[in-house]
Formats: sequence, structure tokens, C-alpha cells
Amino acid sequence: MTQASDLKLAWIDSHAHLDALEFDDDRDAVREQARRLGVRHCILPAVERANFLCVQSLARQWGDSYALGIHPLYTLGAQESDLQVLDQSLTQNARDPCLVALGEVGLDGFVAGMDWSRQLFFYEQQLLLAKKHALPLILHVRRSSDALLKGLKSTGSHGGIAHAFNGSLVQAHHFMDMGFCLGFGGAVTYERALHLRRLLVELPLAHIVLETDSPDIPPQWLYVKASERALGSKPARNSPVELPRIAQLICEIKGVSLEELSCQSCLNVARVLPRLVLAPI
Repeated sequence: MTQASDLKLAWIDSHAHLDALEFDDDRDAVREQARRLGVRHCILPAVERANFLCVQSLARQWGDSYALGIHPLYTLGAQESDLQVLDQSLTQNARDPCLVALGEVGLDGFVAGMDWSRQLFFYEQQLLLAKKHALPLILHVRRSSDALLKGLKSTGSHGGIAHAFNGSLVQAHHFMDMGFCLGFGGAVTYERALHLRRLLVELPLAHIVLETDSPDIPPQWLYVKASERALGSKPARNSPVELPRIAQLICEIKGVSLEELSCQSCLNVARVLPRLVLAPI
């Protein structure tokens, strides 16, 4: 039986924040371990102006890809001038083969205390920048699918990836009709994630991509309970190293082979992020 760590298989982690502080002690080692396990490529989305240069540098160093954008949860501290810097950065790096999308952008209807109108302003402005620079999007989708779709329809869309998708099947089809693939990762590994698992079964494989959202959304086998954290255990840290095992569970849920998921998910990422350049295995 083929194992997910078989080096004949290749995986793309379509969403990994490897610039995060959680990786400061072993960032290069984590990326190399993931590569040995078959994770041939990672996409590193920015979340604010302050980390634009960091994701660029890491992607170039490792032969990976990056996206530039302002995350909805960072809009409270963002300035309108950050949009000008983003526009300038996209222009300056237009010929950079490592730049593949505008992201991570979107809307978050889950976190309390967020200014929805401010989120909408930054989302809509970044949609216009995506259109100006002809870039696909990496979307943050959390209790916000309908509002995101409304914005995409009003400005036009170059497609992309709806990251960590957890909406309805109807909403999923709307995103797919607009040229998006849907990201699945650690959340689907939880036995109680029945809605996500039904979505995974019902959606066509041609619109599914894999992700970790490292260091966030750890799979079930890494999860540290609140009671354990209260006793001093560190919170779980997700990483691209976990992607092959996540893929293996996705195959079991969806009823496809590892080889089929590996091939199709990589093709899907390349289709919706057409600037993506993969180094030879």
C-alpha cells in the first residue's frame, strides 16, 4: 500500500505562513523535512505590509511562491497607505516568478470586535488591485462567503483559492463557477468535522487543493486540549510536514488513491495560479 510519505508522490501546500514567529527556531529545518516527505512546493501568503519582504525572501530562498496582501484580521491596524505600498510592490515584482497571487485577503465574520466596514473597504480595494495587476486571489473565508462572492461579482475575478473553505455546498459551487479551488487541510482531520467531510465527498476532485495554514489549524493528531495547555503544554504548531498525512486521510474520506490526489491537487493549484513555476522534482 502506498504511503503518503512516499517520495514518488509530490504535494503542494497551497497555504503556509512559514514566516510566523512559531518557526523562528527551526524554519529552514521544517521546510527541508517537508521537502523530504514530498512537499515540493509551498505558497506563502503575506498578512500585512510588515511581512511583505519576509515572504518574498523565504519563497525565493526555497524555490517556493508567495502572495502579497492585507489579511482581514490585520485591517484594524492597517493604514490606507498600506494599499499604496501593496500596489507598488505588485508593480515592482510583476516579473518575479515567485509572485503568484494577491493574498491573503478577504473577510472574517467570526472574530468578535472586528470592524466589518473597515474589512469591506480593504477587501474591495484589494479586489481592484487584483484586477489591475491581473492576479488571482488567495481568499480568507470565515463566515463571509456571501459577502465575498458579492464583491467578486461586482469587480470581476481572476479566480484563485478559497482558503480553509467551510461554507455550504451551494456557496462552494458559486466559488468554483468563478474560477476558484477550495482549500482543505487540518480541519477535515477531526472526526467531528462532519460538514467538512460531507463537502469533501461531494465536491469534484478538480476543485480541491491541499493546505496546512501553518502554524494554525493543526490536525487532530497534534491538537493540544485547553486543559493540557493550562497545565503548561505548548499549543500545537502545524507545519507543511503534516501535509502528506493530511492528504492520506483526505484520500480515505473521499475514496481516491494517493496518486490521484497528488496529481490532481497539483494540477488544480497550477490551473488557478497560472504564474506558478514548479522546480523539477
